[in-house]
Amino acid sequence: MQFRKISLLVTCFLYCLCNSLHAQPARVREDFDKNWTFHLGDLPQAKSTGFDDASWRKLNLPHDWSIELPFDSTSATGTGGGALRGGLGWYRKTFTLPASDKGKNIFIDFDGVYCNSEVFINGHSFGVRPNGYISFRYDLTPYLKYGNEKNVIAVKVDNSKQPNSRWYSGSGIYRHVWLVKTGSTFVDNWGTYVNTPVVSAASAKVNITTTVCGTGDLCDVTTTILNAAGTPVATQTQKNLHVGALQTTMQTFTIRSPALWSIENPYLYKAVTKIICKGKTTDEYTTVFGIRNYQFDVDKGFFLNGKRVKIVGVCNHHDLGCLGTAINTRALERQLQIMKGMGVNGIRTSHNPPAPELLDLCDKMGFIVMDEVFDMWKRSKTQYDYSNDFDEWYQKDLKDQLLRDRNHPSVFIWSVGNEILEQWPKEGDTSGRAYLRTMQAIVRSLDDRPTVTANNEVSASNQLLQTGINELVGYNYHHEHWPPDSVQKKWGRKPFIVTESVSALQTRGHYDMPSDSARIWPQRWDLPVANANPDLTCSAYENCFTPWGSSHLATLKTFLKHESISGMFVWTGFDYIGEPTPYPWPARSSYFGIVDLAGFPKDVYYLYQSLFTTKNVLHLFPHWNWQPGQTIDMWAYYNNADEVELFINGRSQGVKRKTGDELHVMWRVQYEAGRVEAVSRKAGKVVATRVIKTAGAPARIVLEADRPVIQANGRDLSFITVKVVDKDGNLVPAAANKIQFTLNGAGFIAGVDNGDQTSLESFKASERKAFNGLCLAVIQSNGKPGNIKLQARSAGLSVASIDILGK
Repeated sequence: MQFRKISLLVTCFLYCLCNSLHAQPARVREDFDKNWTFHLGDLPQAKSTGFDDASWRKLNLPHDWSIELPFDSTSATGTGGGALRGGLGWYRKTFTLPASDKGKNIFIDFDGVYCNSEVFINGHSFGVRPNGYISFRYDLTPYLKYGNEKNVIAVKVDNSKQPNSRWYSGSGIYRHVWLVKTGSTFVDNWGTYVNTPVVSAASAKVNITTTVCGTGDLCDVTTTILNAAGTPVATQTQKNLHVGALQTTMQTFTIRSPALWSIENPYLYKAVTKIICKGKTTDEYTTVFGIRNYQFDVDKGFFLNGKRVKIVGVCNHHDLGCLGTAINTRALERQLQIMKGMGVNGIRTSHNPPAPELLDLCDKMGFIVMDEVFDMWKRSKTQYDYSNDFDEWYQKDLKDQLLRDRNHPSVFIWSVGNEILEQWPKEGDTSGRAYLRTMQAIVRSLDDRPTVTANNEVSASNQLLQTGINELVGYNYHHEHWPPDSVQKKWGRKPFIVTESVSALQTRGHYDMPSDSARIWPQRWDLPVANANPDLTCSAYENCFTPWGSSHLATLKTFLKHESISGMFVWTGFDYIGEPTPYPWPARSSYFGIVDLAGFPKDVYYLYQSLFTTKNVLHLFPHWNWQPGQTIDMWAYYNNADEVELFINGRSQGVKRKTGDELHVMWRVQYEAGRVEAVSRKAGKVVATRVIKTAGAPARIVLEADRPVIQANGRDLSFITVKVVDKDGNLVPAAANKIQFTLNGAGFIAGVDNGDQTSLESFKASERKAFNGLCLAVIQSNGKPGNIKLQARSAGLSVASIDILGK
């Protein structure tokens, strides 16, 4: 033990000494988002170096141009695409490189461009990359100029062929761009692979495979593993590696008493790999990873580090509400924090490769990720979708996603397809089987994590499940078929996971009674809506869902009943732009979310919180503003208690207890203005109380910031909840006042929203109507430190203001 301590001290000293000797970074990864110009429309000459773009709009990336456009009933995207137009746009950036960069390798990395992007450097084209979600790199080195000579990069983005998506895709360079500089010998793009084949509390075996590119030098490859405190815990050097065009090396480490990555403690290590040629460090590459082991058991479900864990997951599309698809780390973090608060521990990246920042956050925050790649294969779902490019690109795109994402400890499952139409045989066409075999071979050549397809065809005729290729059986919906005897009878003894579930429909703050009367809208998925609400709302009780789905209550009962169900991913965590089932225009965003588009929880949020968190939950709904004598169903979700008692103006309405597999309680009462109160008790002692009062007329505005201090980095956000309340501070449940915002100081309004699926107000405005008493303003730093003051006004209401500090 003493020798081990001395050895680690020596390792730490040598690592620090090496860093001091090579103070100049061997690899530079430069933020390349700033100072672009943009033009919406096609100008083919814009690819030329000498083109004059002085009149173009100046902006910083990431950028989604579609979110800035007005909603349009004639948009070729349809309401499925959010009724926001696509189009064709050009981006340009002029930059210089110091003469000292000569001899370096210089690359440009795009995290995602939607879609059909063509990149030009000094007039040279790298060709078109069709997939709008995949990350990609180009080697700029042969085409660059140095010193005072200018370089021009131009990017053509063609999202004009519509429809090409079943949901809102956004348009443009909507993820980050990076300029990467390395020495002559370097770690290839996504060139490390960390694998932990043996893990226990006592020790872990860590294999790190590194792919190095060079020109024939003899080099040393030194990898040092650092713990979360930055202290070296292991190091190893492979000497005299002959590095030609591509060379792979593997190093094996033993980590004693490893800190294991888990949902509760998402502990991260770093592997720092240095390439040293002729005594000079030519590259330094950092890989973040976690150490954990897991197992999907056919009978007992999912185990993480030996502990049984029920995966409670949600599906999310990639838009960020009023911010569109332009990626923002804080907006993603807020979404994940809201999900974590309701007890969610899993994320499915439906139905495409996610932003790298999402996986980074899932690594740090402790989420189990189903990383999905395709929504369709060769058979199309919309006229101009990826199916048109599938045969040419799917193998390359799948490999790139695997290489990019496989070191993330949060990624546990690869989903290679969602509701793929090749599930169904068509005139003897069984090509789906061949596609699946090819994809499985690609996955197995690069990683050992299990694969799945998300199947909405669960009969024995399913062409993909018949192959038995995937390690997991995945069902979308059909909760009546989830019991193990049903699954195993069809597909044998394989672990089972619910890849998509529920599809309930809800409008925040709207209630159709009686609450126990189910409304299935539409009556069939392939027929127009019938008997739906003319105001285009869906009830926030658990009584409205699609014909292919089921209520949260019904789904959860089945999910909790069978321990063989390793997990499920609910459709969806958040409302998203597009796919406004069950309604046509003017509905333009979805009703599926547990949380609305603005980030305000719907009532069912607290059902999950009561089941999957330990905090004391007592959620009483609906509001208490009705017609005198009206029959009202009062619901309560609760936990940590034996019973709940309801009082109206001090009079008990009875004590209710959950019995059997029930997950909530209900009272059917007569409305009278005043006060309604719920009290939960355990062993006779009060656990929680909840009071709702009848609200009066709107009197004032209340502003609440999720964070009063933000970073002055030009990207950080503060989300301001705007409430319309009466003179006593009660939220006015039907308030629809138009709120006008003014902002002064070191920030700007990045977006506004209210969660109304039918609102045609612009997301990029300085005003918004409240919807059922609430709206949202998103404040973004302008890159300068200082105070930011937001004021909110509305006719007849007192003015409200709030200060945010950027520092």
